[in-house]
Amino acid sequence: MGKSNFFLIAGPCVVENEELTMYVARTVSDICKALEIPFHFKASYRKANRSSLHSFTGIGMEEALEVLRKVRATCEVPIVTDIHTEQEAEIAAQVADVLQIPAFLCRQTDLLLAAGKTGKIINIKKGQFLSPEAMSFAVNKVREAGNEQVLITERGTTFGYQDLVVDFRGIKALQQNHCPVVLDCTHSLQQPNQLQGVTGGRPDLIETIAKAGIAVGFDGLFIETHPNPAEALSDGANMLPLNELKPLLEKLVRIRAAL
Repeated sequence: MGKSNFFLIAGPCVVENEELTMYVARTVSDICKALEIPFHFKASYRKANRSSLHSFTGIGMEEALEVLRKVRATCEVPIVTDIHTEQEAEIAAQVADVLQIPAFLCRQTDLLLAAGKTGKIINIKKGQFLSPEAMSFAVNKVREAGNEQVLITERGTTFGYQDLVVDFRGIKALQQNHCPVVLDCTHSLQQPNQLQGVTGGRPDLIETIAKAGIAVGFDGLFIETHPNPAEALSDGANMLPLNELKPLLEKLVRIRAAL
């Protein structure tokens, strides 16, 4: 995924429609090419973990996967997407280059084994309830399935009932697994469990978190971005406006070069 620069996993939270998904993919791809940042496009084809029963979960699995297939072919970028069950692993692997294990599912043995057996790169998000040291067990489950291609993504730790905090000391423990480590700059700033049933966030701190992540040595960054987060159908409260991505990445490239 590139050693001279950090790599970027970015895109909207979920496939909302083909037009928006394609637009974000092309825009981010062009930015990353200009800045020589290895880019993986991320969007979920289905959101299984929602606060409210009435929250948007997707346009349909088959339709969303077809959109991701078109993004991969048209933009020539690798695809990252979430899976939630063992059955989904094989289906998503037909389209995605990286299968992502959601944080709340990072201890699910059967899911990790099924993902590992696909032979795809597996990105395991650290559970908000786990210590960095405990992630070694999740990584080893994928490796026991015969797959050495693993990433770990830090996405914050539960801090009270309605907040998360990033403990940058944890990078040392995550690096002990001898695999790339990623910082999720948007989900780490979520404010979950809000009374209205929609997760809140602190997008004003995305730049701060991202700069710190590069400075302490994360190999990659995960940033969800949208042309208009206020109108996003999922996780809009903690997404980066698309027009703010390029200036942020330019700053991060300079920090990486200074190291």
